[in-house]
Amino acid sequence: MRSICSTMRTYAAGFLFGAVGLAAGCAALAAADPNALWQIVSIDCVPAARTTGKTGICTSVDLAGHYAILKDRSGASQHLLIPTDRISGIESPRLLAPDAPNYWADAWDARSFVEASLKTARRETVTDDRLGIEINSAFRRSQEQLHIHIDCMRSDVTDALARHREDALNTWTWDTIGNVRYRIMRVPGPTLDVDPFRVVARDNPGPDAMAGQTILVTGAGESAQSAGWFIVNSSLDVTGGTGSAEGLLDHQCAVAAKD
Repeated sequence: MRSICSTMRTYAAGFLFGAVGLAAGCAALAAADPNALWQIVSIDCVPAARTTGKTGICTSVDLAGHYAILKDRSGASQHLLIPTDRISGIESPRLLAPDAPNYWADAWDARSFVEASLKTARRETVTDDRLGIEINSAFRRSQEQLHIHIDCMRSDVTDALARHREDALNTWTWDTIGNVRYRIMRVPGPTLDVDPFRVVARDNPGPDAMAGQTILVTGAGESAQSAGWFIVNSSLDVTGGTGSAEGLLDHQCAVAAKD
């Protein structure tokens, strides 16, 4: 299978960056072209799925569900859920349309790919409260195509969230984790029926308000099916807040390291 970086270089040679792009590194290409993820999905993965039933360089393509799963080159197990429709990011009104897919539920199901990567690397599997799915705000992202990060959680974050396991359901509670202010809502299982985009948008109406939001979802216990989930939200307009919760994830997945 061709690497993401190789494919991006191919795109650079063909029509994105020209000869200069060929000499650039993968990170530089991504930084130089904020549409790199969209190019990968729309030019490689989706056409492959439609014409051959294969997935190109993506790990999985669900045409009916309107999303693809891509292994990120950063970290041992990180994957990205990327819509196969053109959606800029968290601020897009399309995410709140009546018929919009629940990409969060799809991303949670895609944690199986994280688990498969850990198994391939002969590392331990992790419980649901040590897995997180996250999206950055419009001001803290490098790509202009919506993507949800799927990876391991930092162990100290899991420990900090554990004190909210008895919080009232569907109610926001504020806390400070790593000197950053977050609000946390516990939602019930056994399935992730709520859409965190809609939950956060209730008191952040409109694209401008949503653009500053960051959201993370993780299990409220070892089994989310029984314990439910935490929706963790912060914003650039909150004192001590942030537009990125990606720092709560651990792309090295230390919690899965064997002794």
